[in-house]
Amino acid sequence: MKKGIKTTDLILVLTLTLFSLQLKAQNTSDSIDVFIKKKMTQLQIPGLQLAIVKNGKLDKLSNYGLANIEHQVPTIAKTTFSINSMTKAFVGVAIMQLQEQGKLNINNPISYYISDIPENWKSITIKQLLSNVSGLPNNIDEKEQVLGEGVESKNWEMVRKLPMESHPGEKFSYNQTGYYILGKIINSLSGQHFTQFIAENQFTPCLMTATRFGDSNDIIPNNAGSYSTIFNENGKWINDGKLHNSYASFPLFFRTATGIISTAEDLSKWLIALQSGKLLKKQESIDQMFTTTKLNSGEIGGFNKLTNGYALGWPTVERDEHFAVAPVGGMRSALFVYPQDSLAIVILTNLQGSNPEWFIDEIAGYYFPDMKVQNGFGLSKNLKILRLYLIKSNYQNPYNIYQKLSQSNRNYTLTEDEINTWGYQLMEQNKKNEALQIFRLNTLLFPNSWNVYDSYGEMLETSGNRKEAIINYKKSLELNPDNSNARNFLNAKK
Repeated sequence: MKKGIKTTDLILVLTLTLFSLQLKAQNTSDSIDVFIKKKMTQLQIPGLQLAIVKNGKLDKLSNYGLANIEHQVPTIAKTTFSINSMTKAFVGVAIMQLQEQGKLNINNPISYYISDIPENWKSITIKQLLSNVSGLPNNIDEKEQVLGEGVESKNWEMVRKLPMESHPGEKFSYNQTGYYILGKIINSLSGQHFTQFIAENQFTPCLMTATRFGDSNDIIPNNAGSYSTIFNENGKWINDGKLHNSYASFPLFFRTATGIISTAEDLSKWLIALQSGKLLKKQESIDQMFTTTKLNSGEIGGFNKLTNGYALGWPTVERDEHFAVAPVGGMRSALFVYPQDSLAIVILTNLQGSNPEWFIDEIAGYYFPDMKVQNGFGLSKNLKILRLYLIKSNYQNPYNIYQKLSQSNRNYTLTEDEINTWGYQLMEQNKKNEALQIFRLNTLLFPNSWNVYDSYGEMLETSGNRKEAIINYKKSLELNPDNSNARNFLNAKK
């Protein structure tokens, strides 16, 4: 019988992964400021606001950089930013408020509340609209321009003639038409325009004095300039790495999808009010709003591997630990609520393409150290097990350790992509020797993948080992003759 790692050892390892949850949170102020400024430099973010709510109270409110580059205007607490699609979270709250008032039920078909719709739309539920699983055609084109030249009647006429994208509940597909319909429903059931209903039932009771609906055509006091490093060309987003001025126009009827301008301080007030029962009276309403919608198949769907689910106006981060609801907007702003941790983090920027959702978890790590990437956060359960054994062995013989783990547990597997990603994370943490061991492990586990040899060759070159780098680049090129990165490296060495 081959010797392996006992099941009891695996349980011990899993227990150790939870140990860091008991660590005390670090002193947040200076550390977070340093982290934010580093990210701003790295991503070319001109201006940024940060608000952190802990245990129902504002714990940190900070402003960084320039609200306007041309006039060198600093970002201050009163600076307003467009929150774009984060607006949908406000629509989610508005719909749940109407449900608490007994005016609708999110599980009812939209035909209960709106009549001017095609026959094959009538079975779609309000819940399916909110969670982007309706299957409806989109009322914007591939360049994200509103159909019908921004005229509501033309837009509505055009979209009703388009075919359904899928059967209701069949798949996740980010859709603006659903939120236009939700706006019509709010108008009808509340007796007032949805902008007024949201303002009176959310902005006003939360004392959100700087928050309003608007776009680049409106003159808004203290509004930040808008910049971008990306542009849309034939339906594809391209990042040229240069800062450009960015302008956005949202017709009034479209502003349930993306129309609110706010500050981090105002959004923190809104989150505190939501958590304290000021906006929704029933905890079950909040629970329902934060629950990821399942598809007909029982699976979930979302934007990407981070925001991998969608609830009622709120994207979700479904994972084994530190679940989050995470509205994002315009590739420039985001807020994460960690319901199980009594923590919420708001980041607003004036740079389209900054995508702060990808580094908010790192800020949460200053409160919960196990959420730090350097502590293994974000790694799969199996990769965390391997990581702990490698730490014990000082990263020696990772392949042997992997073999023992896989022999002890038939379900123990790792993917090429997750190992590669971890290797690059280790490089970013300046753990070069450890990273090299991980990239080498990937070549042993996936010997027929050109990409693992390319990545290993890249790291060997970075570490000054050109001889081994050449060997791995040659192997990568043999497996994939179209690998221009390997070819360019090898040609430069001739």
